[in-house]
Amino acid sequence: MKILLVAVNAKYIHSNPAVYSLASCCRERARGGSLHRDGVEVPAPETEIAEYTINQQTSRILADIYDRKPDVLMFSCYIWNRREVAGLIRDAKSVMPDVDIWIGGPEVSFDAENILKTLPEARGIMRGEGEDIFCRLAALYSACGEKKRLPVRGELERVEGITFRDGETVVSCDEPQKCVDLDALPFPYEKSEGPENRIIYYESSRGCPFRCAYCLSSVDRTMRFRDVEKVKDELRIFIDSGVPQVKFVDRTFNCERERALDIWRFLAENDNGVTNFHFEIAGDILGDEELALLGSVRPGQFQLEIGVQSTNGRTLEEIRRNADLKRLGENVAAIKRAGNVHVHLDLIAGLPYEDYGSFSRSFDDVFAMGSDQLQLGFLKVLSGTPMEEKRDTYGIKHTAEPPYEVLKTRWISYEDIIKLKGVEEMVEVYHNSGQFGNSLALLMGHFAGPFSFFEALAGWYEDAGTAMVNVSRNARYERLLAFAADMLSGHDLEEFVTAMIFDYYMRDNVKSRPEFFGAERVEKSFSKTFYSIEAREHRYLSGGRYDTDDPRLLRKLTHLEKAGGRYYLFDYEDRDPLNGNARVIKIEERIYLERHTDLT
Repeated sequence: MKILLVAVNAKYIHSNPAVYSLASCCRERARGGSLHRDGVEVPAPETEIAEYTINQQTSRILADIYDRKPDVLMFSCYIWNRREVAGLIRDAKSVMPDVDIWIGGPEVSFDAENILKTLPEARGIMRGEGEDIFCRLAALYSACGEKKRLPVRGELERVEGITFRDGETVVSCDEPQKCVDLDALPFPYEKSEGPENRIIYYESSRGCPFRCAYCLSSVDRTMRFRDVEKVKDELRIFIDSGVPQVKFVDRTFNCERERALDIWRFLAENDNGVTNFHFEIAGDILGDEELALLGSVRPGQFQLEIGVQSTNGRTLEEIRRNADLKRLGENVAAIKRAGNVHVHLDLIAGLPYEDYGSFSRSFDDVFAMGSDQLQLGFLKVLSGTPMEEKRDTYGIKHTAEPPYEVLKTRWISYEDIIKLKGVEEMVEVYHNSGQFGNSLALLMGHFAGPFSFFEALAGWYEDAGTAMVNVSRNARYERLLAFAADMLSGHDLEEFVTAMIFDYYMRDNVKSRPEFFGAERVEKSFSKTFYSIEAREHRYLSGGRYDTDDPRLLRKLTHLEKAGGRYYLFDYEDRDPLNGNARVIKIEERIYLERHTDLT
């Protein structure tokens, strides 16, 4: 009996922790003799994991699933992959009619009966936390043995937490009496299988102490934590393996202050110089001790994601998000001053009592906090949340299909949503990419605020009839320069071009100079003189790969550029660990001009 756990991820670099947890839990219980059917021990069925992405052709995914010859298919379903999963289920049933198909995940847990009525190809749905449910279902299928007899209604009715189909009838079983004990769950990633070259997702707690009206965590009112020593042992596996990034999926990692400090100290003391750890936290409850610790870790070791969502007091009250915005701003400023932790702040458009003007003020308030990234998201009206219950009160209209994204409310029109979509795109391309820091800082000084700037840039794109689909890096620079040329002139425009040249070469060692930067460029004779002297005297470059007397190698590893009549050297061996920007060195050109007089 072979069960195939299928994950359809948003991107290749992502992985699905749920399928790994289900598989490892089933195997662990079988090894411990605790996988039973009607009190009789049964062996673990063959359990295999298959991960795909929503960007793959469904025909290729289906073909791969078919080639794996499963007896049971189980899909992990979320708002961002529901359409793809539904299509795969229908097609899989067509080519594998004898295979039972189950679905699990937050997108199907709160409306299971209706989903089964609209998706008759599925046998059933696992609602809520899946480890215990999956193990009980796996035991039923394992007991079918070589005959591969599928479980019948009487057997399935004894599995708490499922909704299943029996002919034309849909049956919902009772909810489990207790939540899953996190300490009873095995480490989900075995050495023989794991999401190589992908983000590792790790869970040290479930539930959330906050009750935000738009979030499914508001439905789960129980906070549970995995034993801290067990967490440390498992994190050590990631550290010893040198995985690039571990993302904690805990809803509010620092809700238990001492526990968060303990884990952060452990990671700081056992840093391998490579692995990055990402945490979703409440920024306003950080204390001085946490800030001091965060300020001491290796640059780039930690990333913090903080959901601000809005700075409108009436809105925050309505969505039951009671944050101390003043303290939050102070804490983010303290983290940014330390300069070693990447900070990601979130905003949500379409919340109650937030109109276009109010959102623009929220945007400016959050942007002023100085985050490395600002995620401008749009309200998703999730099934089972308080927001869904009050959508008529708020006049919310949302898309009929997943991700159920807001289209309009009593306070914001669809026209406004369209404009905010344009702002979102500009923020993602020009701010969140981290490639235009100097350029944006200079341009924003000519606008009333950050929102006004991004709004104007989005409007310029719209008027120019340009789109941001598959646009090259050079085209993004060229378009921003064209926008600036419409706004600036004279010295201001020259200063902007210099800032843009810095941005362009700080990120990548590009040897060619785009024509849109103008005619000014480094003279070949100056470049030859500079690298020849540098190879002998090492005035600016020394140590490591620069410990050479070969001018050609130094030229290959660095870039020499001219801007505003001055020469600058870009050192790509010395990059900022947070944003990847190269070190920039202003060249005192006098000595090179003296030794090569034909340049004077």
